[in-house]
Amino acid sequence: MTDVVDPQVRSRMMGSIKSKNTKPEIQLRQYLHAQGFRYRLHRRGLPGSPDLVLKRHSLVIFVHGCFWHRHEKCFYAASPKTRPEFWQQKFEANMARDARVQDELRQLGWRVLVVWECGLKHLDLEDHQIPELIRSLRVDMQWPEIPPRTR
Repeated sequence: MTDVVDPQVRSRMMGSIKSKNTKPEIQLRQYLHAQGFRYRLHRRGLPGSPDLVLKRHSLVIFVHGCFWHRHEKCFYAASPKTRPEFWQQKFEANMARDARVQDELRQLGWRVLVVWECGLKHLDLEDHQIPELIRSLRVDMQWPEIPPRTR
C-alpha cells in the first residue's frame, strides 16, 4: 500500500512527534506534583533518560506511547501498512532498547515503573492508588494493570 503523502511530508510529520513533555507525561506530572511528590525530569545521567526520577523513592518512571513502545495487544499499537519491514525493525529495536535500559536501571538499584499512554487516556487518576503504588516495595511495576483497549 502506498502512502497518501509524499516522503518529505511524511518525514516532517514523523519528525514533529515529541519525545519529551507529551500530554500523558504532563498529565502524570501534574497529578504527582499535586499529591506532594517531587521529581526530576529527563535525567540524562541515567540510562534511557527516564521521564521522571523520584530519588527519594528510588523510582524512575517512563511514560510510554503505545505506538512507539509496542504496548502488547493495544488498540494504539497498530502497525503502519507502508514499509512494514522498516517499521518491524524500528519497533523491535525500541523494545530491545527499553528492556536493556530497564535492566541497567535495576542493576543500579532503581525501581522501574512503566506508565502506558492508553492507561492515562482511559483512567481517572483520582480513582487510582498511584501514591500507594509509588511507595510500595514492589521492585518492577507496569501501571496501569488494566487490559489495553483492543480493536
